[in-house]
Amino acid sequence: MKPRRARRVALAARYTEGLRLLAHARWFAPGGDSRRSRLSRSAPQVLLGLLLPALTGCLVHTHSVQQPRMPAIVMSAAADELVERINDNSHKVQTLKASVGFQVSVGGARKGKVTDYTTLSGYLLLQQPEQLRVLGLLPVVHSPAFDLASDGKNFTLVVPPRSRAYTGANAITRPSPNTLENLRPNIFYDTLLIREIDPKDLVERTMETTTRVDPVTHVLLGVPEYALTVGRRKEGSQEMIRERVIHFDRTTLLPSGVDTYDDTGTLQTQAVYGEYATFGDQRFPATITIRRPVDEYQIVLSIQKLTLNQPLPDTQFTLTIPDGYTIKKLD
Repeated sequence: MKPRRARRVALAARYTEGLRLLAHARWFAPGGDSRRSRLSRSAPQVLLGLLLPALTGCLVHTHSVQQPRMPAIVMSAAADELVERINDNSHKVQTLKASVGFQVSVGGARKGKVTDYTTLSGYLLLQQPEQLRVLGLLPVVHSPAFDLASDGKNFTLVVPPRSRAYTGANAITRPSPNTLENLRPNIFYDTLLIREIDPKDLVERTMETTTRVDPVTHVLLGVPEYALTVGRRKEGSQEMIRERVIHFDRTTLLPSGVDTYDDTGTLQTQAVYGEYATFGDQRFPATITIRRPVDEYQIVLSIQKLTLNQPLPDTQFTLTIPDGYTIKKLD
Protein backbone atom coordinates (compact mmCIF):
# COMPACT_ATOMS: atom_id res chain seq x y z
CA MET A 1 0.00 0.00 0.00
CA LYS A 2 1.36 3.44 -0.91
CA PRO A 3 2.41 5.68 2.07
CA ARG A 4 -0.14 8.44 1.30
CA ARG A 5 -3.01 5.95 1.01
CA ALA A 6 -1.86 4.22 4.18
CA ARG A 7 -2.04 7.54 6.07
CA ARG A 8 -5.61 8.10 4.85
CA VAL A 9 -6.62 4.63 5.96
CA ALA A 10 -5.00 5.18 9.37
CA LEU A 11 -6.80 8.52 9.75
CA ALA A 12 -10.15 6.92 8.97
CA ALA A 13 -9.49 4.15 11.45
CA ARG A 14 -8.55 6.58 14.21
CA TYR A 15 -11.61 8.75 13.50
CA THR A 16 -13.94 5.71 13.59
CA GLU A 17 -12.41 4.47 16.83
CA GLY A 18 -12.75 7.89 18.41
CA LEU A 19 -16.44 8.12 17.53
CA ARG A 20 -17.04 4.62 18.84
CA LEU A 21 -15.47 5.50 22.15
CA LEU A 22 -17.42 8.76 22.49
CA ALA A 23 -20.69 7.01 21.68
CA HIS A 24 -20.15 4.28 24.26
CA ALA A 25 -23.10 4.60 26.61
CA ARG A 26 -21.17 3.57 29.72
CA TRP A 27 -18.97 6.71 29.49
CA PHE A 28 -21.90 9.11 29.61
CA ALA A 29 -24.39 7.29 31.81
CA PRO A 30 -25.20 9.12 35.08
CA GLY A 31 -23.84 7.65 38.31
CA GLY A 32 -21.97 4.37 38.05
CA ASP A 33 -18.79 3.10 39.62
CA SER A 34 -15.54 5.02 39.96
CA ARG A 35 -13.99 3.25 36.97
CA ARG A 36 -16.87 4.44 34.73
CA SER A 37 -16.48 7.96 36.11
CA ARG A 38 -12.77 7.94 35.33
CA LEU A 39 -13.43 6.76 31.80
CA SER A 40 -16.02 9.52 31.33
CA ARG A 41 -13.52 12.16 32.38
CA SER A 42 -10.76 10.74 30.20
CA ALA A 43 -12.83 10.37 27.02
CA PRO A 44 -11.96 13.77 25.47
CA GLN A 45 -8.25 13.23 26.12
CA VAL A 46 -8.39 9.78 24.52
CA LEU A 47 -10.13 11.14 21.43
CA LEU A 48 -7.67 14.02 21.16
CA GLY A 49 -4.76 11.60 21.43
CA LEU A 50 -6.22 9.49 18.63
CA LEU A 51 -6.85 12.37 16.25
CA LEU A 52 -3.92 14.76 16.77
CA PRO A 53 -1.23 12.67 15.06
CA ALA A 54 -3.39 12.30 11.98
CA LEU A 55 -4.45 15.95 11.89
CA THR A 56 -0.87 17.12 12.34
CA GLY A 57 0.21 15.29 9.25
CA CYS A 58 -2.71 15.93 6.92
CA LEU A 59 -5.00 18.84 7.85
CA VAL A 60 -2.84 21.43 9.64
CA HIS A 61 -1.07 24.29 7.89
CA THR A 62 1.33 26.57 9.74
CA HIS A 63 2.28 30.00 8.41
CA SER A 64 4.48 32.75 9.79
CA VAL A 65 3.18 36.13 11.00
CA GLN A 66 5.06 39.37 11.42
CA GLN A 67 6.07 39.96 15.01
CA PRO A 68 6.00 43.58 16.21
CA ARG A 69 9.30 45.10 17.25
CA MET A 70 8.98 46.17 20.87
CA PRO A 71 10.74 49.27 22.26
CA ALA A 72 13.93 48.76 24.28
CA ILE A 73 12.78 51.04 27.11
CA VAL A 74 9.29 51.09 28.62
CA MET A 75 8.40 53.46 31.45
CA SER A 76 6.10 52.73 34.39
CA ALA A 77 3.71 54.98 36.31
CA ALA A 78 0.92 54.45 38.81
CA ALA A 79 -2.56 55.86 38.19
CA ASP A 80 -1.95 58.77 40.61
CA GLU A 81 1.23 59.71 38.72
CA LEU A 82 -0.64 59.82 35.42
CA VAL A 83 -3.33 62.02 36.99
CA GLU A 84 -0.62 64.35 38.29
CA ARG A 85 0.93 64.61 34.82
CA ILE A 86 -2.40 65.63 33.26
CA ASN A 87 -3.19 68.17 35.98
CA ASP A 88 0.30 69.71 35.96
CA ASN A 89 0.14 70.28 32.21
CA SER A 90 -3.38 71.69 32.46
CA HIS A 91 -2.23 74.22 35.05
CA LYS A 92 0.87 75.20 33.08
CA VAL A 93 -1.03 76.15 29.92
CA GLN A 94 -3.09 79.31 30.42
CA THR A 95 -3.23 80.48 26.79
CA LEU A 96 -2.50 78.86 23.45
CA LYS A 97 -2.08 80.40 20.02
CA ALA A 98 -1.44 78.18 17.00
CA SER A 99 -1.18 78.39 13.23
CA VAL A 100 -2.82 75.25 11.88
CA GLY A 101 -4.07 73.38 8.85
CA PHE A 102 -7.60 71.90 8.81
CA GLN A 103 -8.44 68.76 6.82
CA VAL A 104 -12.12 67.78 7.11
CA SER A 105 -13.74 64.52 5.95
CA VAL A 106 -17.46 63.81 6.27
CA GLY A 107 -19.18 60.45 5.85
CA GLY A 108 -18.71 56.78 6.64
CA ALA A 109 -20.40 53.40 6.56
CA ARG A 110 -23.89 54.70 7.37
CA LYS A 111 -23.77 57.36 4.67
CA GLY A 112 -22.12 54.99 2.22
CA LYS A 113 -19.55 57.56 1.12
CA VAL A 114 -16.83 59.88 2.44
CA THR A 115 -16.36 63.45 1.22
CA ASP A 116 -12.94 65.09 1.68
CA TYR A 117 -12.91 68.88 1.79
CA THR A 118 -10.10 71.14 0.63
CA THR A 119 -7.44 71.70 3.28
CA LEU A 120 -7.69 75.12 4.93
CA SER A 121 -5.11 77.11 6.85
CA GLY A 122 -6.09 79.07 9.94
CA TYR A 123 -5.58 79.90 13.59
CA LEU A 124 -6.60 78.59 16.98
CA LEU A 125 -6.74 80.69 20.15
CA LEU A 126 -7.46 79.23 23.57
CA GLN A 127 -7.56 80.81 27.01
CA GLN A 128 -8.34 79.22 30.35
CA PRO A 129 -10.86 78.48 31.60
CA GLU A 130 -12.95 77.97 28.44
CA GLN A 131 -12.52 80.75 25.87
CA LEU A 132 -11.88 79.65 22.28
CA ARG A 133 -11.51 81.18 18.81
CA VAL A 134 -11.12 79.13 15.62
CA LEU A 135 -10.55 80.83 12.25
CA GLY A 136 -10.34 79.00 8.92
CA LEU A 137 -9.07 80.73 5.77
CA LEU A 138 -9.93 80.01 2.15
CA PRO A 139 -7.10 78.81 -0.10
CA VAL A 140 -5.24 81.36 -2.25
CA VAL A 141 -7.28 84.44 -1.24
CA HIS A 142 -6.91 83.73 2.52
CA SER A 143 -10.24 85.36 3.35
CA PRO A 144 -12.29 83.82 6.19
CA ALA A 145 -14.04 80.54 5.37
CA PHE A 146 -15.45 80.29 8.89
CA ASP A 147 -14.96 82.02 12.22
CA LEU A 148 -15.94 80.49 15.56
CA ALA A 149 -15.85 82.13 19.00
CA SER A 150 -16.95 80.80 22.40
CA ASP A 151 -16.95 82.04 25.98
CA GLY A 152 -17.31 78.50 27.32
CA LYS A 153 -21.10 78.51 27.55
CA ASN A 154 -22.30 79.90 24.22
CA PHE A 155 -20.79 80.18 20.76
CA THR A 156 -21.11 82.14 17.53
CA LEU A 157 -20.11 80.72 14.16
CA VAL A 158 -19.89 82.93 11.07
CA VAL A 159 -19.58 81.51 7.52
CA PRO A 160 -18.81 84.50 5.23
CA PRO A 161 -18.92 82.64 1.87
CA ARG A 162 -22.58 81.80 2.58
CA SER A 163 -23.46 84.98 4.52
CA ARG A 164 -24.75 82.75 7.32
CA ALA A 165 -24.23 82.68 11.07
CA TYR A 166 -25.02 80.12 13.77
CA THR A 167 -25.47 80.70 17.49
CA GLY A 168 -26.25 78.45 20.42
CA ALA A 169 -25.12 76.81 23.61
CA ASN A 170 -21.96 74.74 23.72
CA ALA A 171 -23.97 71.73 24.95
CA ILE A 172 -26.11 70.00 22.32
CA THR A 173 -29.71 69.44 23.42
CA ARG A 174 -31.14 68.31 20.06
CA PRO A 175 -28.71 66.86 17.49
CA SER A 176 -29.06 68.10 13.91
CA PRO A 177 -29.26 65.73 10.91
CA ASN A 178 -26.58 67.97 9.39
CA THR A 179 -23.56 66.54 11.20
CA LEU A 180 -21.42 69.66 10.86
CA GLU A 181 -24.11 71.64 12.71
CA ASN A 182 -23.33 69.41 15.71
CA LEU A 183 -19.77 70.74 15.77
CA ARG A 184 -19.22 72.49 19.09
CA PRO A 185 -16.26 74.48 20.52
CA ASN A 186 -15.51 71.93 23.26
CA ILE A 187 -14.49 69.42 20.58
CA PHE A 188 -11.49 71.62 19.83
CA TYR A 189 -10.90 72.78 23.40
CA ASP A 190 -10.89 69.33 25.00
CA THR A 191 -8.45 67.92 22.45
CA LEU A 192 -6.01 70.85 22.44
CA LEU A 193 -5.88 70.95 26.24
CA ILE A 194 -6.75 67.83 28.23
CA ARG A 195 -8.82 69.07 31.14
CA GLU A 196 -7.62 68.40 34.66
CA ILE A 197 -8.93 65.41 36.58
CA ASP A 198 -11.04 66.35 39.59
CA PRO A 199 -10.10 64.79 42.95
CA LYS A 200 -13.67 63.46 43.18
CA ASP A 201 -13.32 61.55 39.92
CA LEU A 202 -12.75 57.81 39.89
CA VAL A 203 -9.76 56.55 37.90
CA GLU A 204 -8.56 53.16 36.73
CA ARG A 205 -5.28 52.34 35.01
CA THR A 206 -4.92 49.41 32.61
CA MET A 207 -2.14 48.33 30.26
CA GLU A 208 -2.47 47.54 26.57
CA THR A 209 -0.25 47.16 23.50
CA THR A 210 -1.19 48.54 20.10
CA THR A 211 0.72 48.23 16.85
CA ARG A 212 1.61 50.62 14.06
CA VAL A 213 3.69 50.42 10.89
CA ASP A 214 6.75 52.67 10.69
CA PRO A 215 6.06 54.89 7.62
CA VAL A 216 9.75 54.88 6.64
CA THR A 217 10.98 51.35 7.36
CA HIS A 218 7.54 49.66 7.09
CA VAL A 219 8.43 47.64 10.18
CA LEU A 220 5.58 46.62 12.48
CA LEU A 221 6.13 48.32 15.84
CA GLY A 222 4.60 47.43 19.19
CA VAL A 223 3.41 50.42 21.23
CA PRO A 224 2.92 49.69 24.95
CA GLU A 225 0.32 52.04 26.44
CA TYR A 226 -1.49 52.90 29.61
CA ALA A 227 -5.24 53.55 29.44
CA LEU A 228 -6.42 55.82 32.25
CA THR A 229 -10.20 55.64 32.60
CA VAL A 230 -11.77 58.68 34.27
CA GLY A 231 -15.34 58.56 35.51
CA ARG A 232 -17.75 59.13 38.33
CA ARG A 233 -19.88 56.88 40.48
CA LYS A 234 -23.49 56.55 39.39
CA GLU A 235 -25.80 57.88 42.06
CA GLY A 236 -27.26 55.11 44.20
CA SER A 237 -25.18 52.46 42.47
CA GLN A 238 -21.72 50.88 42.45
CA GLU A 239 -21.51 51.43 38.70
CA MET A 240 -18.88 53.82 37.36
CA ILE A 241 -19.97 56.10 34.54
CA ARG A 242 -17.01 56.35 32.16
CA GLU A 243 -16.41 59.89 30.91
CA ARG A 244 -12.92 59.78 29.40
CA VAL A 245 -10.14 57.34 28.61
CA ILE A 246 -6.72 58.99 28.31
CA HIS A 247 -4.08 56.92 26.53
CA PHE A 248 -0.36 57.27 27.35
CA ASP A 249 2.59 56.07 25.28
CA ARG A 250 4.75 54.18 27.79
CA THR A 251 7.98 55.03 25.98
CA THR A 252 7.46 58.71 26.87
CA LEU A 253 4.45 58.81 29.25
CA LEU A 254 3.01 61.53 26.99
CA PRO A 255 -0.69 61.36 26.07
CA SER A 256 -1.29 59.56 22.78
CA GLY A 257 -5.05 60.08 22.64
CA VAL A 258 -8.30 60.80 24.48
CA ASP A 259 -11.66 59.06 24.09
CA THR A 260 -14.72 60.96 25.35
CA TYR A 261 -18.03 59.24 26.19
CA ASP A 262 -21.57 60.38 26.94
CA ASP A 263 -23.67 59.18 29.90
CA THR A 264 -24.89 56.13 27.95
CA GLY A 265 -21.33 54.91 27.38
CA THR A 266 -21.33 55.84 23.67
CA LEU A 267 -18.01 57.01 22.25
CA GLN A 268 -18.57 60.61 21.13
CA THR A 269 -15.11 61.98 20.33
CA GLN A 270 -11.81 60.25 19.71
CA ALA A 271 -8.67 62.38 19.63
CA VAL A 272 -5.44 60.78 18.38
CA TYR A 273 -2.17 62.62 18.93
CA GLY A 274 0.57 62.20 16.35
CA GLU A 275 4.31 62.51 16.85
CA TYR A 276 5.31 65.20 19.33
CA ALA A 277 7.37 68.17 18.18
CA THR A 278 9.16 70.90 20.13
CA PHE A 279 7.66 74.39 19.94
CA GLY A 280 9.89 76.72 21.94
CA ASP A 281 10.42 74.84 25.20
CA GLN A 282 7.14 72.90 24.97
CA ARG A 283 6.45 69.42 23.56
CA PHE A 284 3.15 69.28 21.67
CA PRO A 285 1.58 66.93 19.09
CA ALA A 286 2.40 67.98 15.53
CA THR A 287 -0.92 66.53 14.37
CA ILE A 288 -4.23 65.92 16.15
CA THR A 289 -6.90 63.75 14.53
CA ILE A 290 -10.42 64.37 15.87
CA ARG A 291 -12.97 61.68 15.03
CA ARG A 292 -16.70 61.85 15.70
CA PRO A 293 -17.94 58.29 15.02
CA VAL A 294 -21.64 59.02 15.66
CA ASP A 295 -21.71 62.10 13.41
CA GLU A 296 -19.30 60.45 10.94
CA TYR A 297 -16.80 63.22 10.40
CA GLN A 298 -13.10 63.69 11.02
CA ILE A 299 -10.91 66.78 11.42
CA VAL A 300 -7.13 66.59 11.17
CA LEU A 301 -5.28 69.54 12.71
CA SER A 302 -1.69 70.09 11.57
CA ILE A 303 0.14 72.33 14.04
CA GLN A 304 2.58 74.58 12.17
CA LYS A 305 3.40 77.17 14.83
CA LEU A 306 2.56 77.22 18.53
CA THR A 307 2.90 79.81 21.27
CA LEU A 308 1.91 79.18 24.87
CA ASN A 309 1.05 81.56 27.72
CA GLN A 310 1.18 84.73 25.63
CA PRO A 311 -1.34 87.31 26.93
CA LEU A 312 -4.48 87.37 24.79
CA PRO A 313 -7.02 90.23 25.09
CA ASP A 314 -10.66 89.27 25.62
CA THR A 315 -11.57 91.09 22.39
CA GLN A 316 -9.94 88.26 20.45
CA PHE A 317 -12.69 85.97 21.71
CA THR A 318 -15.55 88.28 20.71
CA LEU A 319 -17.24 87.83 17.33
CA THR A 320 -19.79 90.20 15.80
CA ILE A 321 -22.24 88.95 13.16
CA PRO A 322 -22.20 91.25 10.09
CA ASP A 323 -25.40 92.96 9.01
CA GLY A 324 -27.49 91.09 6.44
CA TYR A 325 -26.41 87.61 7.51
CA THR A 326 -29.00 84.83 7.90
CA ILE A 327 -28.84 83.66 11.54
CA LYS A 328 -29.77 80.15 12.67
CA LYS A 329 -30.00 79.21 16.32
CA LEU A 330 -28.81 75.68 17.11
CA ASP A 331 -30.14 73.71 20.09
